[in-house]
Amino acid sequence: MPSCIAPGCHVDGYRRGAMDERELDQGIAGAAGAHQRLLARLDAHPDFDQQQPSLLPDWTVGHVLTHIARNADSMIRMLDGLDQYEGGLEGRRADIEAGAGRPSGELIADVRSSIWRLEQRWAQETAWDGPPARATVGDVPRHALPSRRWRETEVHHADLGFGYTFADMPDDFVRQELRRMEMQWKARQPMGLTTLPDAVLHLPPPERLAWFMGRISIDGVAPAGVI
Repeated sequence: MPSCIAPGCHVDGYRRGAMDERELDQGIAGAAGAHQRLLARLDAHPDFDQQQPSLLPDWTVGHVLTHIARNADSMIRMLDGLDQYEGGLEGRRADIEAGAGRPSGELIADVRSSIWRLEQRWAQETAWDGPPARATVGDVPRHALPSRRWRETEVHHADLGFGYTFADMPDDFVRQELRRMEMQWKARQPMGLTTLPDAVLHLPPPERLAWFMGRISIDGVAPAGVI
C-alpha cells in the first residue's frame, strides 16, 4: 500500500494519473460489501435498545451507529474538498453525542441514508480528481478513502456487540489490515525490537487483528498501541 496513507503524509502535485486504481477498486468493493452486511444485521434486529452498551468503553450502540453514519458523511465532505468534520474532532464528538439517543428506527435509517449518499458520491468519476483529502489525521490520497471507510465499517460493526466478530470479517480485509498494522507497530518499536511477541504470533489472524486494534488483550503482553 502507498506510504502516503500514513498519518500526516502530504501528497504534492497530485494528478489523476498517480492514483492507485487497484486500491480504489478494492476499497470501494470491500466497503460496499461491509455496508450490506451491516445493514442486513440491523434489519434483522430492528428493535434494539439504543442505550445498551456497545463493546467500546463509554459508548452505547447509539453512539457507534451515529458515528458510522457521520463517518460516511465525513467521507463526502473530504471528496468535496472540506475538512473531514465540521468543527474538527470536537464537532465530531458533539454530533455523535447529539445523535446517540435516537430510537433504533431513526438510527438505522440514518446509517442507511448516509451509506446511499456516500456510494452515490463514489459513483461520480470526478470524486477522485483533486487535491488530497483533509482527514483529521492529515492529508491522505483520495483513492485511499474507500479503504478507510471499509475499515471503519467492519470494525464498528463488530463493536456493536450484535454477533458480528473479527472472525466474521472477510479474509482479504484481515490480511490487508494485518499488513498495515504490523508495519505501524514495528515503526513504533525501538530499533532491533520489531518482532511480535510469541503470544501474538500464535493467535489466529482475526484475533491478532483484534489485538492490534485494541479490542482484545493478552495476558503478559503490552497493548499494541495502534488503531
